[in-house]
Parts: sequence; structure tokens; C-alpha cells
Amino acid sequence: MRIQLLLTLGTVLFFTSCEKAGTKIRPNVIIIYTDDIGYGDIGVYGAELIPTPNIDRLAKEGIMFTDAHCAASTCSPSRYALLTGEMGFRKNVGIQPVNAAAIIDTSQFTLGKLFQTAGYQTAIIGKWHLGLGNGDVNWNEAVKPGPLEFGFDYSFIIPSSNDRSPFVYLENHHVYNLDPNDPLTVSRYPIPDSVPGTAYPDVVNNPESVTVYEGDQQHSGTVINGVGRIGYMKGGKSALWKDTNMAMDLIDKAGEYIERNKDNPFFLFLSTNDIHAPRLPNPKFKGATTLGYRGDNVVQLDWTVGQISKLLTQHGLDENTIIIFSSDNGPVYIDGGYQDGSGEGGHQAAGIYRGGKYTIYEGGTRVPFIVWWPSKIKPMTSDALVTQVDLLASFADFLEVPLPANAGPDSRNYWNTFMGKNDVGAKMILEQVNDSSQLALRKGQIKYIHKLDGDDELYNLEIDAEEKNNIIHDFPQLAKELLDDLLFLRENHLTTYK
Repeated sequence: MRIQLLLTLGTVLFFTSCEKAGTKIRPNVIIIYTDDIGYGDIGVYGAELIPTPNIDRLAKEGIMFTDAHCAASTCSPSRYALLTGEMGFRKNVGIQPVNAAAIIDTSQFTLGKLFQTAGYQTAIIGKWHLGLGNGDVNWNEAVKPGPLEFGFDYSFIIPSSNDRSPFVYLENHHVYNLDPNDPLTVSRYPIPDSVPGTAYPDVVNNPESVTVYEGDQQHSGTVINGVGRIGYMKGGKSALWKDTNMAMDLIDKAGEYIERNKDNPFFLFLSTNDIHAPRLPNPKFKGATTLGYRGDNVVQLDWTVGQISKLLTQHGLDENTIIIFSSDNGPVYIDGGYQDGSGEGGHQAAGIYRGGKYTIYEGGTRVPFIVWWPSKIKPMTSDALVTQVDLLASFADFLEVPLPANAGPDSRNYWNTFMGKNDVGAKMILEQVNDSSQLALRKGQIKYIHKLDGDDELYNLEIDAEEKNNIIHDFPQLAKELLDDLLFLRENHLTTYK
């Protein structure tokens, strides 16, 4: 009897110790980070002309946030903020050009490093667009620093975006499927004929090579798959991606990664290409909507989400996996001048909200945000004010990983909010356009917009969600207080605000 009692007591103490040490069974985490998806592009958020049953299911089984925000209304600063917990304007992060150097420092603590510290395998699959190397990359050799140096054990990435060179995938440190006899050269400028490698047409000298649809002058460089792009490329023919297969390529790699790590906790940052321009959906999705290629690409994105769900079910991982679905910024119809039929059919990609990608208004940063974890959270809708920059500190709290000094300086812990345990949103959040020329401060339902080259604006979103009525002259004292807060937070991190 005494032996039995001691064994029982020992077992209890063992499991209690495991809980305190943070060794309890932990969920896999998948962040599906989409490109240019607006608040109104998804069925549960109000889209009536685009079927998104797989994303809708996540929302109906999880937590659907109605006042969630990316950090910026363009891709690179939003991605930087999510991964580092620091607003992009503090490091002058804007949309990264061709051959941009890495904008994350190898010493920075990132979301990837957080999960590594907690014992997870980590991967990024999809769009990167945060720069690589030191700005003078030889694409025929190891390309670094890159995702592997920033907290990911495995990476399979679109180096920049699908509208700019290079037009190849990078797996870990090397260009995927590159033939060394056809060396790859990437440049912001036309590449001389003397440089070896397969030559491709460009828009200016070979306008007949544009066979799908035209772009603007900026997108008049190398033509790939019948579409002009930003920048120039020679060589690497065997490594070229096919736009219409991109979603399938990323899902194939995601499936392989999940298969390899099904018995270990993993963090997967699945950064989809959809629905960034140029939009070239797979033929099986063409005509899925009446909204042109943009609408069809949203359906393709929904297919991607469905495939991830199927993979989790197939491996018995669906109950103990967290999926977070969101977007890097708001929507844009005709982007890069590509006349792809976008904007047709009366669809409101930003819902009722003003603006979209590139703008400081709600349509630029208010995005779909869904958290799904079947075994732990109850289906609900949350109106809490949340921002992606707070994910780093929130996951650090959940994983019981102390943040190093100076890590995630704009990231705060709202884990209970993200899990639906309360509806206490952030006291205030910052938003930016591509740079620091326009910043916005949200404090509850009050929004203050500061423009370096124009008149400031003030809105009460509770009664004016569409930001039609600038009330800055009606409430001068409130405007002054909010401007003081914004200017303070422009110079000091969000975590310093009390």
C-alpha cells in the first residue's frame, strides 16, 4: 500500500514538474499569411461573390476577429513586424527592391527563433520579400543570410514577390533546381548580352512577348510566362517557376514538411503568393468567379487552406494544431498596372472600409484574422482590437519562453485575447503606410492619422467606420492628446506606453 502511494505521489509530482517546466504537450502552429487579401474578400467577412468554404469553416469553428490589423498597408513592413515584433518604420523598412539585402539582422530575435527555443521544428514556405544576403548576392552559390539564419530550420521561398526578379524558388540556401551550366544573374537593370545564361525577352524591346496581360512601366523588365515583371534575369531556365502551379508547389512542400514532422511539434509559416499581382490562377480555378483573375485567385487560396486542413486530418494532427489565417495588408484591384479584370462585378474587397493597400485608412490594415484550435478554443466572434505585431510576445507567454532583452520591442502579450478567453483588446495600436510618412494611432474606436506632408485626420469609427467625417477640428483637445501619444510612440516602442 505504501509503495503504491509513493508511486502515485511520484507520478503526480512528475507531471506537475513537467507542467511547470513547460514540457507539456504543445500544439503545432501554422500561420497562413496571405498576400493582399482584404477584409471583404472572405465569405464570413461579407464576400457574396467569392466562395471560400474552407476559410469560412476555420472561422465558424474558431475565433473570427473583426477588428484585427496588420502593421502596415504594404507587404515588407508587415512581414517584418510580424516576425520581429517591431514596427517596420523604425528600421525604414519599405517594399524591398530587386536584390535587396536582408533587413532582419542575424542577432534579432524572431518568431522562428522563439519556436526553436521552445523545441519546435520551424519552416517558412512561400513569399519572403525581406531581403537576402548582403545586397550583392551570387545566386549560383549559397544565398545567406536568409530564413535559416533568422529562425527557420527549413525554407522554400519566393525570394521577393512574383512580380519581381528572380523568378525562381530558393530552398534553404540554394536556388531550387538550378542547372550550374545555365548560371543565374539578377539585376535591377538590363543585363548585357555578354553575361552567360539563357536570355529572356523584356517588355521594351520585345513587346510581342507579353501574351497574357500588360503591366505598367515599372513592370516592363523581363517577361516570364507572358507577363512583364520588375527587374531583369538571365539564366536559370530549369529553375523558373510556373505561375499557374505556384499554389500547388507550395502545398506540395508544405505536405512534405508536415509528413516529416508529424511526430514532432512544428511551426510552419505558410506565406502564400495568392492573391498578389500578376494573378495567374491555375486553369482549374479560372472562371470560378465572375470577378476575373483576382476573384479566381481567392478561390485558389481557399483551396490552399482546404489542403492544409486535409493534411492535418490525414496525419491526425487537426485537434492539436493552431491555425492562424490573416493577410499582410489590405486589397488592391489593378496593381502594377496589370489589366487582369480585377475590380469588376461590384465586389467590395475591403468591405465597408475606406482605402486598401498603400493607404493609411482601415481598408489598408484591417484584415481577416482567424484563430483555429479545435481542442482548446470555442467558436466565437471577437471585436477586440488586435494587431499582428503582438503575436511574438503572446506566443512567448504561451510557450513560457522569456524574451531576450530588446526583443520584440513593440510586441505585447495578448494571448488570452487571441485565444478568446477575454475580449480585452490592445490599449492602442500603430499602423503605417509603406514608410513613416503616414502613421495612424488606434485607441479604442478613435483613430488619429498623422501625415508628414498633409493635414492630420481624426475619426470616430464607432459611428463612422467608413472614415468619411474628419472631426479633428471639432475636438481639438482630444486631437492634441492623441497626437502627443502618436508622436511619443513614433519615438518610443509600444511596450513603453503605460
